[in-house]
Amino acid sequence: MDETRDQRSMRASDADRERVADVLRQAASDGRLSLTELDERIEALYAAKTYADFEPVVRDLPGDVPLPPVTRPPAVRPAPSPAPVTSGRIGGRPVSRSAKVVFSGLQRRGEWVVPSRFHVKAVFGGADLDLREASLESDEVEIDIRAVFGGVNIVVPDDVRVLVDGTGVFGAFNDDASHRRQPGAGAPVVRVTGKAVFGGVNVQRKSIGEA
Repeated sequence: MDETRDQRSMRASDADRERVADVLRQAASDGRLSLTELDERIEALYAAKTYADFEPVVRDLPGDVPLPPVTRPPAVRPAPSPAPVTSGRIGGRPVSRSAKVVFSGLQRRGEWVVPSRFHVKAVFGGADLDLREASLESDEVEIDIRAVFGGVNIVVPDDVRVLVDGTGVFGAFNDDASHRRQPGAGAPVVRVTGKAVFGGVNVQRKSIGEA
């Protein structure tokens, strides 16, 4: 059997999709893709089921499509292991992994699930993301933002750590959350990244019920 062809037909994992997403984001940072092209390819990537489905979104970019090892050991059923101890805030299945706002508004509040990687694009629009009653898909999530003549406001609760690492181009990432009441080691982490072009991203920490 042609091993390469066999690999291409295999089902891809979320981790594989994230590696390809990193390739796309780097290509956008290098100027190889526009923000519109990046958004279209990210959507196609998350809809991909097999490794072969990755090829159209990266065919014209440097680098290889990630494939599993050619030689894999025989499948061995692992012994049951104790479930990791996690915060009650961790768990759930997100209904979407991306959101796009163009000349409109978006709100996420109340009980919802923040995906491990959440891609938000605001073009001439605004997005409000309230995480105070939300669950996190994993103990560390990343909210990747592209704000172009738009704004994104993020409210986080007291029991998560916040790391803001975004870039402003005639815009700004305002971090009012990570400098006060940061919880200790072991707390879930919300990482805010991306780029604001003639736009702004504001991150605040508030308790439930606080205006």
